[in-house]
Amino acid sequence: MASHSRCAGGPVDSQGDTASLDIGIGARHLAATSVPSFGPCRVAGIYLTDGGWHAVLPGAHGADLQSSVVPQLTALGRSGGPVTIDGQGWAWALPLRGHGGHGGYFVVAADEEPSAHQQFLLQALTQQTGVALANARLLAKERATAEDLRATNTKLAETVRALERTTQIHDRFTRVVVADEGLEGIATALHELTGFPIAVEDRYGNLRAWAGPHQPEPYPKDPRAHREQMLRRALREGRPIREGGRLLSVASPRVDVVGVLALVDPAATAGDQEQFALEYGATVLSMELMRLRSLAETELRLRRDLVEELLSGTDEASAIARANALGYDIERRHHVIVIEGRARAQDQDLFMHAVRRAARSMSVGSMLVSRGGTVVVLSDRVVPWESFRATVLTELGGGRCRIGVGGPCDRAAEFPRSYREATLALKMQQAARGTDQAIAYEDLGVYQLLGEVEDPAAIERLVQQWLGALLEYDARKNSELVSTLSHYLECGGSYNATATALCVHRSTLKYRLQRIREISGLDLTDPNTHFNLQLATRAWRTLQALRG
Repeated sequence: MASHSRCAGGPVDSQGDTASLDIGIGARHLAATSVPSFGPCRVAGIYLTDGGWHAVLPGAHGADLQSSVVPQLTALGRSGGPVTIDGQGWAWALPLRGHGGHGGYFVVAADEEPSAHQQFLLQALTQQTGVALANARLLAKERATAEDLRATNTKLAETVRALERTTQIHDRFTRVVVADEGLEGIATALHELTGFPIAVEDRYGNLRAWAGPHQPEPYPKDPRAHREQMLRRALREGRPIREGGRLLSVASPRVDVVGVLALVDPAATAGDQEQFALEYGATVLSMELMRLRSLAETELRLRRDLVEELLSGTDEASAIARANALGYDIERRHHVIVIEGRARAQDQDLFMHAVRRAARSMSVGSMLVSRGGTVVVLSDRVVPWESFRATVLTELGGGRCRIGVGGPCDRAAEFPRSYREATLALKMQQAARGTDQAIAYEDLGVYQLLGEVEDPAAIERLVQQWLGALLEYDARKNSELVSTLSHYLECGGSYNATATALCVHRSTLKYRLQRIREISGLDLTDPNTHFNLQLATRAWRTLQALRG
């Protein structure tokens, strides 16, 4: 972290103020290092009403920023607002508020204005920082008071010990933050401070970290309805609550809950100091979970961007470098998989999440993106694709799903070709109006050859030569003679199979076939005619798919 320079002319001889700065260093450090993970922003500095200006922006001169920014802050008032900083396209002063009221400003800067979502995250971070700094000031005052009381009254020794304990709790969690020890560090610190087993859970009750003896295996998980009721009660009471032999504090940086910190205390012996440690740990947990969530969202967006560029065609060296930065080996053999379908609830996001879970379950691939009403997966494994389709339907809980699998690609430049092949395999299913299934481009047979013809006009001429009269009749009468002929040929000339596929009566089918013979003038029983008509109807379906 950049060095902190005290504002010239600010309060300098106050023991409480100096202690406040020292105690608040962990909160400022966490805030300053978390800002870049929320977007293209950086911290210019922090202004404390009782501690002056602290420059943070790399390369900035504290005195220069102080002289230009501090007067602007005075003019803004307690609600904060935009400020001007040389060399920065956008700068904003966010108010630091705590239990004691207005505590200063958190000044952030960027080359251009962040999105509304990123600004919301910055406001949430500033709110938590203000609370932490307010607590730091309180602790500093309590420490100074404790020093006075220690020498004057033996009766207050217990209060002094409590204050020392509070400071010890703060200092221990400050080390967790500065050392970036994560969820395990938070659980370990709270266990060391209280002596009780500690669990860190996500919002849904899944164990994320444990410290202490007797970790249950498997870890118990409350029913969803009970869990939601407990979370609502914890938010409503605003302090640790007892639930099933445990003392719980929710990590809630905004209105929603992101995690739960649980102290295992079946005998209900935890006192005020343990509750304070639990609450303080929950505040640190809130900020850590929000930081992790922001990092995960950023990585997901970077993965989506990389997939989009690979499918559209991009510079190979650049794609490899970006994939390596994400820890992904793009130079392995891949297949592009295009999945189309829907859940019973008609929710595309639900379908996307179902595909993601199925891909993770069968280790199909972790690079995927929603595109044009489908989900595209870059798969580095070949699996039984029908099994993968069945897994998607299981995750959906019903609905529909069909899959097109592109040919293999060994280089980044081959992804667009594999994507086109997977899309064609999917469109051939649509054109054929058959049952949903998983089809690989390499299994399309004659459709693969027709799809690779460079001049579609050649396919059009073949279709017109053999099916032109029927197509003209269908267009004029709004009939389906070409489709009927295609099903009849694909069913090997079987009346029963064709009637079933078309959902028509045998007599209707016989009438249509008779009309086909009359209009086309062709003998459907002639082997050569049969072959050419089947090739022409498949070419017709290929054209439909290519135009779709």
